[in-house]
Amino acid sequence: METNLFISTFALIFVAELPDKTAFAALFLATCHHPFAVFLGAAAAFVIQSFVAVIFGSFLSVLPEQWVHVAAGILFLVFAILMWRRESECEEAKCDDKAKASRFFKSVTQAFLTIFIAEWGDLTQLATATLAAKYHAPITIFTSATLALWAVTAIGVIIGYRVKRFINPTFLQRMAATVFAIVGVGFLVHG
Repeated sequence: METNLFISTFALIFVAELPDKTAFAALFLATCHHPFAVFLGAAAAFVIQSFVAVIFGSFLSVLPEQWVHVAAGILFLVFAILMWRRESECEEAKCDDKAKASRFFKSVTQAFLTIFIAEWGDLTQLATATLAAKYHAPITIFTSATLALWAVTAIGVIIGYRVKRFINPTFLQRMAATVFAIVGVGFLVHG
């Protein structure tokens, strides 16, 4: 039973997350930041989100959805503005170790905050909470849901990192900022 539950939970969360805004956020973040930093930040956010979903089960939906959408919308707009205005990152060869470490940490933080806030009340979080409430197998649900979210994030990060090799980085930065702004406005309008 546990193996079947693990596989079915993984498949459900993986498929549900593929077209989700957080998967696209990871992809676009990876076009402008170190891919491993984006993955680390997103992965940490998903661990917390899955943990909360499993702990609170079906009671997670009591969070005011409108507040979550407004907060996510504002965060996406702030990141869009910062991304648009940011100078191109220095080339790896010209950066000293301190600058590289600072950029890496900022990238982890930005990815964490983006995913953490955007994922509140998301379909995959609610699905995880529902599965945890229904099957009373918190470790299995937590593990399979988190691994599914990580898998989708890894796919997005790899695609984003590969795309930036073939397209002008400034264009990608502007495109990512535009997408973040559109998502932010979408949250505010539909929240």
